Amino acid sequence: MLLCLDIGNTHILGGIYDQQGLVMRFRCATSLIGTADQFGIFLVNVLQTKGIQVRQIEAAALCSVVPGCDYTIRHGISNYFDVPCFTLKAGVKTGLNIKYKNANEVGADRIANAIGAMEAFPQQNIIIIDMGTATTVCAVTRKGDYLGGAIFPGLRLGMESLKNNTAKLVEVDIDAPSFYIGRTTRESIQAGLYYGQLGALKEIIAGFKQEMFCGEAVKVIGTGGFSQLYKEKSLFDVILPDLVLQGLQKAHAINLILTREITT
Repeated sequence: MLLCLDIGNTHILGGIYDQQGLVMRFRCATSLIGTADQFGIFLVNVLQTKGIQVRQIEAAALCSVVPGCDYTIRHGISNYFDVPCFTLKAGVKTGLNIKYKNANEVGADRIANAIGAMEAFPQQNIIIIDMGTATTVCAVTRKGDYLGGAIFPGLRLGMESLKNNTAKLVEVDIDAPSFYIGRTTRESIQAGLYYGQLGALKEIIAGFKQEMFCGEAVKVIGTGGFSQLYKEKSLFDVILPDLVLQGLQKAHAINLILTREITT
């Protein structure tokens, strides 16, 4: 079995893969990682609640956008699982041709999403929208060229910015309101956050299609925790909540094959 971990700014998304596919997923707050021992014990306990024993884990694969947590997480895995740990980063094989001016600047989560999208929809042009702490939009061609993308504040980040930088605006629940016009301050914030994000994404998707794909067919994929809020808005062709884990599993498989070829 393969342990996959996507370390994000707000949450860590984890999954366990066997030869049949994803057998379990879990999530924890990044702020609660603690020490290597605390995180290792957390992983052991989470797996055991699903009947998975430590000895069944044969390898681990990580992608991270929080460098300060990387050592603690790798150390926790080493102490409690003692398995090879693959990290998705610049220089490893991905199957992508990254067209960024500096390939090292592309977040590991965006790379994993692109790999997972290519695996799910081979030979297709793809726009990937990941709605987490930040909302990221990435473009990948049918030939596997990672063209670049757009990044802007996600729903929760927008809400926290309003709360922290104004005197009277308050924290609200992130939800899909049925109204455009709020009749309380709380409703007005919810409407502004939700429909502001929706309008921005519609504009960016249209711009991507015109600027990068010149009228060719494009598959629009939604992923990330907040993507489900927009499932009724015809924004995405499909929502794949585990896309980053699928890409991480595929990247591990690619590099495992290459390692075996080199050593034989």
